Amino acid sequence: MKNLFLLTFFAFALVFSTEAAAQKFSGLDKSPMDIASFPASYKEADKSVRVIYSRPQLKGRSLADLAPEGKVWRTGANEATEVTFYKDATIGGKTVKAGTYSLFTIPGDDEWTVILNSNLNQWGAYSYDSDADVARVTATASTDDEELEAFSIAFEDDGEMVMGWGTTRVSLPISF
Repeated sequence: MKNLFLLTFFAFALVFSTEAAAQKFSGLDKSPMDIASFPASYKEADKSVRVIYSRPQLKGRSLADLAPEGKVWRTGANEATEVTFYKDATIGGKTVKAGTYSLFTIPGDDEWTVILNSNLNQWGAYSYDSDADVARVTATASTDDEELEAFSIAFEDDGEMVMGWGTTRVSLPISF
């Protein structure tokens, strides 16, 4: 009888002590996160570089409004873009040690300044500090006929990193 009482008590306590609240999950991010790497093949395990970034959409807005010329831009959306070099690299003629860096850019007309910064886990460019810059290099800007709605980063077969949005393409030579 005592065991039946205890069993009933625990069952009663269990039923009335748990909340029947559903887990709340956020919806899809408006600027989803993505990864670009070199070599680009997902089968290649020995990567030289990986970029983690969020992909803002134009949605009828202009690139000039979203990434203003002459101003430091987080190079994507949300958190500052992060690039990890698994090997020492030469970027735009400058040597960069293997490691993880925040990636910022300063858009220009025919060229963009690409900045590698040692401060990680930054939201946007709001706390950008030029004193933490590891390298500043120039990348060539051009236009393309294909319109990209979402900001995108890809690597060419030779390791060159290409950033694209709208009809703008920015090419940064990287060698390992």
